[in-house]
Amino acid sequence: MNIAFFLLPKNDVVTVTMDSTLRQTLERMEFHRYTAVPILGRDGVYVGTVTEGDLLWYMKNSDGKVTFENASKFYLREIPLKLNIKPVSIDADMEDLINLAKVQNFVPVVDDMGRFIGIVRRSQIIEYCERFVSRSTGVPGI
Repeated sequence: MNIAFFLLPKNDVVTVTMDSTLRQTLERMEFHRYTAVPILGRDGVYVGTVTEGDLLWYMKNSDGKVTFENASKFYLREIPLKLNIKPVSIDADMEDLINLAKVQNFVPVVDDMGRFIGIVRRSQIIEYCERFVSRSTGVPGI
């Protein structure tokens, strides 16, 4: 099955850039109630994913230099990312997608130039697997 079927397109995904401030990132995550968002480069290339934990650990380890009040003075490019959320190519197969979804809440999808084109949510993959298992066992809802 083509993974494009599961794709939530870039226009519908909340993203940030390396030039986003810590405050902007926190506010976007809070507003949308997300715990992680993809980071894009200026050219639209997928750079990585920032998590709430990355932001909180950065603030905690700043020895009081970074606070919520001055968070607009610090940029995302300064914050180390703890997790390496790997993307898949739009041409990847379902096995690649499932393997990444086992350890990631979502899987970023990129084109052949590494440009971000959207995400596939783990919940969509689980629903697909549930339907597949249900069809092969003949038991509804399994």
